[in-house]
Amino acid sequence: MVVRIEEPMEKMRICREILNLLPEWFGIPESVEEYVKGSAGRRMWAEICAGEVRGFLVRKETSCYTAEIDVMGVKPQYHRMGVGRALFRQFRADTEAEGYEYIQVKTVREGCYPEYDRTNAFYKSLGFRELECFPMLWGEHNPCQIYIRTARKGDADDR
Repeated sequence: MVVRIEEPMEKMRICREILNLLPEWFGIPESVEEYVKGSAGRRMWAEICAGEVRGFLVRKETSCYTAEIDVMGVKPQYHRMGVGRALFRQFRADTEAEGYEYIQVKTVREGCYPEYDRTNAFYKSLGFRELECFPMLWGEHNPCQIYIRTARKGDADDR
């Protein structure tokens, strides 16, 4: 079941716990701490089953028209089991209901690392399309790919 998490300390705890389980994607401690601190004041959804948080998603507003997936993580043992897709569906529904028109996400450009190739494939399966790549935003070894899609129901995320 996907639920909203309201309490700032609980948001930080969930974010830190799961990101620390994902060093292939979140291996820079300073970056993890930025996500953890940022999560406290942002909208968060968590997928919970039998009392265990299996994954989370944090939303950041980038404009009055656009919401961003700021950070998302799923415990490794639950990868490819629909947790990320369930989180995205609830995020997208709430985002549309709140009047946002677009959703964006930033990740490392496809072709750089196998882990991020899987991440790119996941976002594409949700209906995201490439907008722009900033090759030096995160440094030369981590080119930043921005994806966008509409916040409206439809596309591939409703399968």
